[in-house]
Amino acid sequence: MTTDICILGAGPGGATAALHLANAGYRCLLLDRASFPRDKVCGDALSGKVINELRRIGEELPARLNAEPIQLPSWGIDFYAPNGRRLAVPFKPKYNPATDQAAGHISKRLHFDNFLIEEVRQRPEINFRENVDVARHEQLPDGRWRLLDAGGQEIVVARLLLVANGAQSSFARQIGGHELEPAHHCAGLRAYYRGVTGLHPDNFIELHFIKDFLPGYLWVFPLPNGEANVGVGMLTEAVSKKKVKLRERLEEMLLTHPALKDRFANAERLGPVRGFGLPLGSRRRPLSGPAYLLLGDAGSLIDPFSGEGISHAMVSGRHAADWAGRALAAQDFTADFLKGYDAAVYNRLWQELRLSRGMQRLLNYPWLFNFVANRAANNPTLAETISNMFLDLDLRERLRKPSFYAKLLLGR
Repeated sequence: MTTDICILGAGPGGATAALHLANAGYRCLLLDRASFPRDKVCGDALSGKVINELRRIGEELPARLNAEPIQLPSWGIDFYAPNGRRLAVPFKPKYNPATDQAAGHISKRLHFDNFLIEEVRQRPEINFRENVDVARHEQLPDGRWRLLDAGGQEIVVARLLLVANGAQSSFARQIGGHELEPAHHCAGLRAYYRGVTGLHPDNFIELHFIKDFLPGYLWVFPLPNGEANVGVGMLTEAVSKKKVKLRERLEEMLLTHPALKDRFANAERLGPVRGFGLPLGSRRRPLSGPAYLLLGDAGSLIDPFSGEGISHAMVSGRHAADWAGRALAAQDFTADFLKGYDAAVYNRLWQELRLSRGMQRLLNYPWLFNFVANRAANNPTLAETISNMFLDLDLRERLRKPSFYAKLLLGR
């Protein structure tokens, strides 16, 4: 079998790329080793950027998601500083849950990814094949990519490969050169609970920066049906250096921390605690090469501060579809031509990734983090900046203006 465009991985990045290609009239082959719906270990928060990327696929998609029982609308974030101070940052300065459309949502990846796949299944331009495990990839003399299964049988030969098969992508490591770098990689755990008390009535997501757990953080995200996604994340470098046992620390903090113990006293854990790795976008890496593009987690595009990766995967999927179309039109699949994809993705995301990297570094200095939290409580510009990191407001222009930094310093 041969195809012009093959997409490896049908998560948010791959599905988004396939849908944009279909919208532009291009056919593609979309492969995934799982059968949908399938679980994916994640924090399950859908930022405002995700909603805007859905709108770019189809104007009606955000409203359709909003009507689904698989999600909860979320109206903001509660940050808990190391000194225990709570900083409530709504996604909109003024909002009315009864009439406004929420800027963010929380939905299990089991359900959200399948929401996108249901869109994929409606499109005749997309040849979607599940339960296909690509074990090997080799580049032919003419530049095309040949994919094979574990038995050595050929699956497909593709002119252009869009690699969106996640954080553990062997292609990204072996071909793309994205080795695991402990200083730019996060180890995480996730568990589902029922019966957690004290959740915000407007479904604010919670990020707890606990002093003796820094530079890690703990999250509590409300979910439909009275459930919550609860987990921890910490730089892999710090886990190794401090010899942190994440599972033990998660259980200990839920049982003993003053802000959490009463809330989890009668909570029931649903299923096992599951681990995952997050390749962070805190270092600029190549996202393309001869006849291939790396998307989402396979491109190491996860936000270094929040750990959010769904929107960045969708942003990269949109640009990958654009550059796949350009490559087909030009019949140019060279590494030099496809560098335009890298430029497009980083032009959209790099300033925000740098800002998040700076905030991540605050976790090494609890006193400074406390200072920022205290300052943000009385500084609308800073609070708005933190909020915008989780929305689809492009921070690049304001970050270029000296007046922005003057407002930060003067507390306006």
